[in-house]
Amino acid sequence: MSGLDDRGLPVGYPFKPELEVTPREVRALLTEGRVCLVDCRTADEARTARIEGAVLIPLNDLPRQVEDLQDLAEGREVVVHCHMGGRSLRAVLYLKGRGIEARSMAGGIDLWSVDIDGSVPRY
Repeated sequence: MSGLDDRGLPVGYPFKPELEVTPREVRALLTEGRVCLVDCRTADEARTARIEGAVLIPLNDLPRQVEDLQDLAEGREVVVHCHMGGRSLRAVLYLKGRGIEARSMAGGIDLWSVDIDGSVPRY
């Protein structure tokens, strides 16, 4: 991956602050216990690489688990991640349409591995 800017995003990344949060911000939210981190990848992907503390709710299962997610979040910010950021943006738009405030982790678990935790495998 090419260089990262001062926010930890790839240079030129089209960041959408109304829909996204950076991996660095997610790390801080996790440390403070202020986030419900949702992994919307498949179970196979989650077995390959995962972020400690993330709750697996695959994108296809999200409509059936919206109420469970609201209970899990318990007043914390909902942040969704996937591999690179595309699916999590779709999940966020779906959740917002259901009245749930959520943001996507920009760059997904791939950028997490690059900028936050190199022990998380890239795939």
